[in-house]
Amino acid sequence: MRHAQIESTSNARVKEWAGLLEKKHRDRQGKYMVEGVHLVQEALRSGADVECVAYDMARGVPAELAQDARSSSTDWIAVSAAIVSKCTEARTPQPVFAVVRKSSAKLANVLEAANGLVAVLDGVQDPGNVGTIIRAADAAGAAGVLIGRGCADIYNPKTVRSTMGSLFHLPIVEGDLTELLPQAREASAKIVSTSLQARQNCYEADYRGATWFVFGSEGGGVSPEVEAFVDETIIIPMPGRAESLNVAMAASVLLFEAVRQRLN
Repeated sequence: MRHAQIESTSNARVKEWAGLLEKKHRDRQGKYMVEGVHLVQEALRSGADVECVAYDMARGVPAELAQDARSSSTDWIAVSAAIVSKCTEARTPQPVFAVVRKSSAKLANVLEAANGLVAVLDGVQDPGNVGTIIRAADAAGAAGVLIGRGCADIYNPKTVRSTMGSLFHLPIVEGDLTELLPQAREASAKIVSTSLQARQNCYEADYRGATWFVFGSEGGGVSPEVEAFVDETIIIPMPGRAESLNVAMAASVLLFEAVRQRLN
């Protein structure tokens, strides 16, 4: 553990941290921010590339992170409450935040899993939905998540919070789905999406082999460009009066139906 202390909000390093609240600066720096004890702990214990941890000097290192602070080789920086407020988005400032370098996961990391279960996001724009799908994929033991163009930034603070730490647990690959999905097909993966026009019930399909579920935008569904690569469309039966499910709910239903099949 290397100690440092910063008190001024005009410090150059603090300005860089504050910039990470905006996507253009996250992209330029190749870094993002995680806020709060739980997420910082998950980042450290999952082996994420943590550049530094900053904590409120008046409150000290949170008790839950004391062991991590002793065993970690990263920089731990005591900062003023004004710096915490400037660099974090939560209405109630957290006592600690970390700066993390973005993941370098590649498609090969996802493809190497035998009979891999993968969540593919096509134009899912709500940060909460993106984060929740990542969390569901992690819980389902998925081999990874693909994030296509038009999706919410996975490093948006809202998205990061919604993952509840799952962001650090599995490969997440961003890119053009029209380039990535053909490689999945070559690796014998079955590409599946939902459709209100589909005739096959989602509980009748077989997800025991390599299965890549494509989840489209909240309003328009899967784009025509991506739909061209879909092998099978299914429908989630809804005997109630709701017209549709939230995309994160639909993702959870399908991912855990695949889990159920694989456990039998």
